[in-house]
Amino acid sequence: MLPGLVSLSPDDRRRLTKMGTKSEVFCRQALSVLEQSRQIVPPSLDLPGAQQDLRALDRLRPLLDRLQRLAERGEDTETALGTDLVAFALEGFSLLKVSGKNQGLDGLRKEVSARWAKGRREAAAPSA
Repeated sequence: MLPGLVSLSPDDRRRLTKMGTKSEVFCRQALSVLEQSRQIVPPSLDLPGAQQDLRALDRLRPLLDRLQRLAERGEDTETALGTDLVAFALEGFSLLKVSGKNQGLDGLRKEVSARWAKGRREAAAPSA
């Protein structure tokens, strides 16, 4: 479905000249003019290849937009689920603190409360 996808190294990503909005307009115009003036295009300049790249870019962008929206919804869902779980656990922990003493659950309460325990601060070394 997505033939021709490439994987670039971080160094390649930094070195490559990237196409921004203004340079995209330039590229599209240049391809259009060269298409209309094929007589000046030498065989060494791969106009059909460039046109194919442009068509591939135009097909890829809507897919990337959809993937980005899907990833954002996935991240939002992950956040919402985590929020729900933390709220549930805090409410359950409160019940454990109040009712757990009478039920012999003090050990479990202490184990669960380790999440909120603050680390001991080491005493500052005396100055010499």
